Amino acid sequence: MSEKKLININQEKLEEQILALKKELAAIEKTTRSFEHLLRSHLSDLIIEAQELYVLYKEIKKKKKEKRLEQKKRGKNYTEPTGLIITPKKEKTLISAEQQKEKKRLYREAMLHVHPDKFFMKENETDIATELTSKLIEIYKTESLESLQAFHAHIFEGNTALILSESAAKVKVMATGNYLQQEIERLEKAIDEAKNEQLYKIVTEYENPLTFVDELKDYYENRILQLKKRTRKGL
Repeated sequence: MSEKKLININQEKLEEQILALKKELAAIEKTTRSFEHLLRSHLSDLIIEAQELYVLYKEIKKKKKEKRLEQKKRGKNYTEPTGLIITPKKEKTLISAEQQKEKKRLYREAMLHVHPDKFFMKENETDIATELTSKLIEIYKTESLESLQAFHAHIFEGNTALILSESAAKVKVMATGNYLQQEIERLEKAIDEAKNEQLYKIVTEYENPLTFVDELKDYYENRILQLKKRTRKGL
């Protein structure tokens, strides 16, 4: 058998291995995504309420910090004027009940897509998601249906800086055999990481994965309670 034929056979085996690994990874990711969708369907109202309160809490903290800095600049004996301060209000655009309903639908969809808790996010991803949430709330409350539609489309096209895929890294392709071996190693690593994700472990290790819904429900209810206390104190 010629050397070229041996190389081709070896290459075919590597390609078959890659295909099998891709199928395994896709199946694991599908399991995790399906469970995440199930959790969202049970907890959507709690998730959104927690997000809105968290953004409000961050705004209150920011205003308090700005106030302290202003106080420091003006001196400790400075007191704010107590007279009526009139701030110009933004003109609200009148929209139909149907448009308002559509705005609410888009808002909830986008909110659940980027929500900061997203069941075990990394810290840097949480910061990005919180920024997106804040912007989403602002658009929903103050801007038009068209603006919300545009932002919704922007998020669902994957422009959230949250999708940290391997394709973002440029792979230097050398000889075909080396590249295929690298691809196998990459997929094996991705499978290990996917299997170690908390949600996948819950699906595969819990006797009844739905009990995790109750665990998360308790978590969100406690979080909402804490945030309500914090925001009340800050108002």
